[in-house]
Amino acid sequence: MKLVSAMRPPALTYGTASSDLGEVLVADCDAGVAAVLMGADAAELTADLRARFPDTRLERGAVALVAVLETINNPARGFGGTLALGGTDFQRQVWTALTAIPAGETRSYAQIAQAIDAPTAVRAVASACGANPIAVLIPCHRVVRGDGSLAGYRWGVERKRALLERERTLALAA
Repeated sequence: MKLVSAMRPPALTYGTASSDLGEVLVADCDAGVAAVLMGADAAELTADLRARFPDTRLERGAVALVAVLETINNPARGFGGTLALGGTDFQRQVWTALTAIPAGETRSYAQIAQAIDAPTAVRAVASACGANPIAVLIPCHRVVRGDGSLAGYRWGVERKRALLERERTLALAA
């Protein structure tokens, strides 16, 4: 997977599909995948996409939807495409660190803060995880509390639990 910095794209092409984790929306631009959102229905996800990219033209169409769904179903396989990272410099630092966590493993917010040489920025790391627009491919679901318990997840703690269980099962089978 390749990560590139991308400012607000002028246009996004997006598509939705059902998965065992609910509806998934994938949006991409010329630079790569800019958003992977999960929720209860396509209308909710489209509204979320519009809120995240208010000045961007949205078009329905063919996107990296199949490749993203394959990665969600088998996270150990990895995503071979490019991720177009918006956000602040700090957020991109955190998101890049998250992509280094192997499938089936977790890290604490404090460990991520240490990994980016910002040991006192634990709360800021948690905020960056919450702002992550690229679910699963930037694996903020692999970040847990210091005691190992599941903390909040933008797309629901039950989805987080399901993703982690799937990854652990696949890692044990490998």
